[in-house]
Amino acid sequence: MRIDFLTIFPEIFTGILNSGLIRHGREKGLLEVGVRDLRNYTHDRHRSVDDVPYGGGPGMVFMPGPIFEAIESLDGRNSIVILPSPQGQLFTQEMAEELAGSERLLFICARYEGVDERVCEELVDREISIGDFVTMGGELPALVMMEAIVRFIPGMIGQRESVANDSFQESLLDFPHYTRPEDIFGARVPEVLLSGNHEEIRKWRRKMALKRTWERRPELLKRASLSAEDKRFLEEIKKETTDEHR
Repeated sequence: MRIDFLTIFPEIFTGILNSGLIRHGREKGLLEVGVRDLRNYTHDRHRSVDDVPYGGGPGMVFMPGPIFEAIESLDGRNSIVILPSPQGQLFTQEMAEELAGSERLLFICARYEGVDERVCEELVDREISIGDFVTMGGELPALVMMEAIVRFIPGMIGQRESVANDSFQESLLDFPHYTRPEDIFGARVPEVLLSGNHEEIRKWRRKMALKRTWERRPELLKRASLSAEDKRFLEEIKKETTDEHR
């Protein structure tokens, strides 16, 4: 997979692209990344990328000219062009997995009041939001999406089971995880995890995933595919919670 970022702050990308699994993926040839400075596609002495909005109002808007030229230069027409935007479709785990099947992605990282609407109409394939909040630019949302997407590339994660068990992969949150020591300041690892009984551990983890989802994100359960065992666990969870509050 190849991912390109179009930005006026290329230095933002240096740390994350040269760290951890992203760096390993690039070194193994699983991932190609290009960071392009939008100002390199300007033609005035100030290297201007933005201008005041037609109709008046506060803030500045990214001009279409440099973006059109950059997309043409990067052969962006053969990429899925993504604009991180509060007006976009909400980013999900399912969307990350879908985009991971693409050969090329190109993120336009805007700032200020966003981009000229003609960029959205003519160039952008997907406007995507990472949540109901506003950041100072599209760089960090683009990096968040990249991290979620590339985890699905075969070979990026050493243990594919880790991806399969991720939160949201089954419309459920993840179960709690523990490691050494068994006891720290009186807080102990649940005994079932020390038992060596794999079936009981599986049941406990499944029940805890259901419990967390029911307590923190109950709306996810509406789209989860629940087995008869899952439904029984949920009934137990609800009864145990009721008993705790008596």
